[in-house]
Amino acid sequence: MKINAKEAIVKAAIVLFNSNGYSGTSIRDIASLAKVNTATIAYHFGNKPGLLEYCFTYFFEQYMSKVEEAYALIDKGAKDCLKRVVADLLHFQSENDQLASFVYREMSMDSQVVREIMSTYSLKEKYYFQKIFERGFEWNEFRPHSIPYLIIQLKGLLMMPFMNTHYMREVLYIFPSEPFFEQKYLKDIYLWIEKTLCTDVPSKKEAALK
Repeated sequence: MKINAKEAIVKAAIVLFNSNGYSGTSIRDIASLAKVNTATIAYHFGNKPGLLEYCFTYFFEQYMSKVEEAYALIDKGAKDCLKRVVADLLHFQSENDQLASFVYREMSMDSQVVREIMSTYSLKEKYYFQKIFERGFEWNEFRPHSIPYLIIQLKGLLMMPFMNTHYMREVLYIFPSEPFFEQKYLKDIYLWIEKTLCTDVPSKKEAALK
């Protein structure tokens, strides 16, 4: 299947931003790898900051769609909903490990585009996570916890393998893009949900069915 110029530019930018960093990558580098001229990049994205913003939006639009689709199943139970969110986000990041790696790295910097992302996608993500936890408390599925600290733990579990890919590969010999990693790590996150969050008493939904 032939890749169009815009797709080729995005793919090249992801590879180079991830390997060389945003500051260490030039428009000429991207054009060379994508096999296009710099004018084509200017036509589609304007400049390098415009291309970075596109990559951010491309990542977080898909990321948030996974969260929203999973949240639509909240009435089936908070635990099942959270497990669906975790599974879908882990799979998405594993399939797009280079994109996830450079996006998370750049999100640690203070810039206008990062602040814009935080004020839109990050706040929306917080809203859905908070609603899942609140429902879990309400339905006696989850033990009472500080929601901000639960979000810290959950985000840490989901992001760490993709924020520290060199450590994962060079020290732990674990490769986040491999199916085995996704299967094994998903079980570990499920264990965190079961042992840290879930209560030992029947939830209100379970009690209502008896």
